Amino acid sequence: MINALVCLANDFEETEGIVPVDIMRRAGIEVTVAGVGSKTITSAHGINIVCDKIIEECEQVYDIIVLPGGPGAINLSRDFDVMRRIINIAQTGLVCAICAAPAVVLGNTGLLEGKEVVCYPGTEVAAPTVKFVKNKRCIVDGNIITAAGPGVAVEFAFKIVEIAISKERSDAEAKGFLAKF
Repeated sequence: MINALVCLANDFEETEGIVPVDIMRRAGIEVTVAGVGSKTITSAHGINIVCDKIIEECEQVYDIIVLPGGPGAINLSRDFDVMRRIINIAQTGLVCAICAAPAVVLGNTGLLEGKEVVCYPGTEVAAPTVKFVKNKRCIVDGNIITAAGPGVAVEFAFKIVEIAISKERSDAEAKGFLAKF
C-alpha cells in the first residue's frame, strides 16, 4: 500500500489540496490529510475542511507528501513538523508541491538545488537561489514533482499517481475522471 500525507494549513488553495486527495484515493493510494495547528482548517476562500489528523499525530512512514500553495504555504513553511516530514519523506519518497509551495515551502530546504522546478509566477522571490523554469505547468525531476498553480491541480494529481503507481493507472483514472478521452 502506498501512503500519502497531504498537509493543509489555514489559507491553503482549495483545488491544490483537495483535488490531489480525491484523485490519489480514486487510484488506491492511502491518503492522510493532516491539519497544521488544528484538525479543522480554513481554506483561502473560507471553506472549512476537517482533516484526518493534526500533523503532530502523523508518525507513520509515508511514501508521498503533498504541499498545496496559496497564502497558506507560508503557514506550512513555518511548521517544524511539516518541514521535518518533508525532509524525511524526501529520502525515499515523492515530494510534491504546487503553486507557491515549491518556492515558499521547499525553496530553502536544499531539495530543489540542481532540479528543474516550477512555481506560481512571482513566488520564486521566496527562493532566490533556486532556478525556476518559466512557462511549464508540471515538472517531475527525480523524486520532486512541482506544478504552477490551481489551474494545474488535476494534471499535478494525475502525475503523482503516474509516478507513484504507473502511467497506465494514471491514464485509467484520468479517463474515468474525463480528464482524458
